[in-house]
Amino acid sequence: MLLLISPINTQEAQEAIEGGADIIDVKNPKEGSLGANFPWIIKEIREITPYPMMVSATLGDVPYKPGTVSLAALGALISGADYIKVGLYGTENYAQAREVMENVVKSVKKNNSKALVVASGYADAYRVGAVDPMEIPKVAAESGADLAMVDTAIKDGKTLLDFMDMDKLNTFVSEIHNYGLKSALAGSIKKEQLKPLYEIGCDVVGIRGAACIGGDRNSGNIHHSAVRELKKLIDNFKLV
Repeated sequence: MLLLISPINTQEAQEAIEGGADIIDVKNPKEGSLGANFPWIIKEIREITPYPMMVSATLGDVPYKPGTVSLAALGALISGADYIKVGLYGTENYAQAREVMENVVKSVKKNNSKALVVASGYADAYRVGAVDPMEIPKVAAESGADLAMVDTAIKDGKTLLDFMDMDKLNTFVSEIHNYGLKSALAGSIKKEQLKPLYEIGCDVVGIRGAACIGGDRNSGNIHHSAVRELKKLIDNFKLV
């Protein structure tokens, strides 16, 4: 299980790098759960991130506007992102979500076949009218994406597991793997929730709050000691 940490600037990115994160995920919480940051921030973070460490960039909690989202995907790719992550916020059903993702995949893969595309749904989709999260594995597979992910849309202290229990998450991850894709799970995940996610075969776990001083994704800042602790926990799971 790879540890994805989500900094908002170069200072936080450096902390995540020093802490041993596997993936540096550039985002902007001010614009939502998967809020997009600026192209120059992505570029600056890619420049300070040592290879083979990967850089991910969120495109935002996107609307049902395939052209707009495709342009955003190309912008993130050109800015240096290895992973292009799409929050399918404004898509109400499978058909709309697939249309957005097909065009994102086309935009990205035509310019860099090695770049990875992530289709992300929301465990609490019913609260915002987004596509059912259990449709996301099929959306990712049928659109040609590389990873299927689930996060939470509203950050109000509730976690991923408040909306999807372990049985449902296990089904989600297993379906992704049956399609031959990788899985990613996020949503205010706590330290004590890492082990059960590891045990169901989660490939990438996304964290911001638990890597911040005070555990607050908005008012706190990522610190290398918190990242290192999370990384150590995951590494210890692999030894058992």
